[in-house]
Amino acid sequence: MASFVPAQFSSFSSNFNFNSLRADNISNLQSRLHKLKPPQDFLDIKRISRPRSANDVQQRIAFNLNYFSSNYLLILLVLLLYSLFTNFWLLFDVVFVISSCYGISKLNGNDLNLGFVRLNQSQLYTGVAFIGLPVLFISSPIATIFWLISVSSIIVLGHAAIMDKPIETAFNDVV
Repeated sequence: MASFVPAQFSSFSSNFNFNSLRADNISNLQSRLHKLKPPQDFLDIKRISRPRSANDVQQRIAFNLNYFSSNYLLILLVLLLYSLFTNFWLLFDVVFVISSCYGISKLNGNDLNLGFVRLNQSQLYTGVAFIGLPVLFISSPIATIFWLISVSSIIVLGHAAIMDKPIETAFNDVV
């Protein structure tokens, strides 16, 4: 069994590059925003209908998950933000861990000198884990994850099942 070595945290932070992560996410976010369907299309009451069969439900879900994927992702993100803002301890822990790891990475491998004590990277990461893990257990993240999965699944699959295909795509199926 492999033993825990605090030096693994410092090698992780040296390999983790925030700038490349930021550039990739910005370009991915921009492409997702361009794929967002307008609310008039997403909430079109005229296209809401009861599916005729289980096969119709399957076809609608398959089509709408692809067609409205960016809108469904936006719903998931809104629910995620809602769950974070209503669970103070989880929000505190996420902000604390992310800001601490970002601050430690800004040290560029140097020690943190507070005047009365000198702390290296592995000690700083151990301190973050020592504070962050108990707060994480208090905040019940597993219940939040299950709530997020169940509510987003009900909303997304429910919308995908009752929304009929747009009229423009109905003619694409006929060959």
